[in-house]
Amino acid sequence: MRALGLQLAAVLVLIAAVSGGSQAEVIDDILGSLSRAASFLERQHEQINLDGVLGYFMMQAELKEAIRTWPHSDPVSWAQRTTAVALAKRLDQSLEKAATAVQQNDPKYYREFEPVMSWSFYLIPQTWTSTDPSLVYSSTMTNECYDEQLGDKCLTLLLGTCRRRRNTRKNKKKTNGTPCIVTKACRDTMTRFGCPHYSLSHQLFYFMIGQMKGCTNLLKGDTRASRANMTEHSYKKIFCSNMMKANQDLIKDGLTDQMADIFMENILMCGMAGFSDFYKADWLQQILRRQDEEVGCFGRDKSIISQIIGDELLKELQPHRRVKRREKILPDGCSSHTTGVAVGAVGGYLNYYLTEQDITKRPLS
Repeated sequence: MRALGLQLAAVLVLIAAVSGGSQAEVIDDILGSLSRAASFLERQHEQINLDGVLGYFMMQAELKEAIRTWPHSDPVSWAQRTTAVALAKRLDQSLEKAATAVQQNDPKYYREFEPVMSWSFYLIPQTWTSTDPSLVYSSTMTNECYDEQLGDKCLTLLLGTCRRRRNTRKNKKKTNGTPCIVTKACRDTMTRFGCPHYSLSHQLFYFMIGQMKGCTNLLKGDTRASRANMTEHSYKKIFCSNMMKANQDLIKDGLTDQMADIFMENILMCGMAGFSDFYKADWLQQILRRQDEEVGCFGRDKSIISQIIGDELLKELQPHRRVKRREKILPDGCSSHTTGVAVGAVGGYLNYYLTEQDITKRPLS
């Protein structure tokens, strides 16, 4: 029995060594990708818009958590951690400059979403769970069911930055109102079932923002009997289960450049929400191969270099798919939004691959 035990131990050591070597290479690839993306931000910090910068802040949060929990198991791992620390320092400087530029270029939008313009705002998963195929909608709407203007208002009501009018003759506005306000319109929109694509990720983001802001009872006031036992986690699991199905369908049909943005956004959002099954190895490769080697961004279209894409053109490029959002194509043809969601998703992979080594953080059944 003792000999058998020693043989089993030897096999486990061998497996660990092989998988560790493979994982070390993947982490090198991830760090290389994030470093190129950081260089892009350093060059374009005055141009990239708020939606793009948010992705970088999420990535920075994931990077700092990875550094905090990085295993010091061998010289290779230690060297990689040293690289990650240097990368985080670079990002601290460039993100500060980028946030200042956003504040100057779009002061109203910045003021409304200033609380999320910090890596410390974001909560990184400490335990993992998985999606449930039985929660996939039997049918989904063809068009988006999310209104960007209402959605932004709902988020600012949670953040406490909604500009609310005083009841005065001059009708002056005030900012920094009470956070965690949930209106019926917001609750109904954010808990609506059957929504596709970007509507799903925005619904999930609403619940994530509420959790990160420390809001409780987001569902208070919902008197629908059919939703009596629903919790905030229930909604997250429903949304991510449907986002998983969407990503699987995109891969099955052949992931196109036009649909890569929502594919990566689903990974970013559900990964940060703690759903580990989004961190598939082949999905990581789908993301990495879409990074432009020359400039380090994602979603680069060289045919429109030196042009700024308008909302109408964006709608024509992706009919019936995309929620109207603040997109910006930079002078080098890079997509601000796609780059942001890509770096956030890749940062999530880094944190997951490292915490996966901790048995206490492996996926929950």
